[in-house]
Amino acid sequence: MRQPSVYILASRPNGTLYIGVTSDLMKRVWEHRNDVVKGFTQRYGVHRLVHFEQFRSMFEAIEREKELKKWRRAWKIALIERSNPAWRDLWPEISQ
Repeated sequence: MRQPSVYILASRPNGTLYIGVTSDLMKRVWEHRNDVVKGFTQRYGVHRLVHFEQFRSMFEAIEREKELKKWRRAWKIALIERSNPAWRDLWPEISQ
């Protein structure tokens, strides 16, 4: 699944959120889930992929990431719940 993407990870439904951008979604989410890189997601147990968007270019993905990071928390939660109301972990869908 090598394509520019913006993703949102959560610690649990309505829990701590993390927004990131990557050119390889499957690899990056695997790194978060396995605490390969020390930092925010490892410290707060933010491993559940709850939302992602894919783009044609990295520039578009980075612009969207910047936009989402400026949003209020309530807007981020509404975005997640529109496509994933149960806050399911989407990892199984992208890792197949």
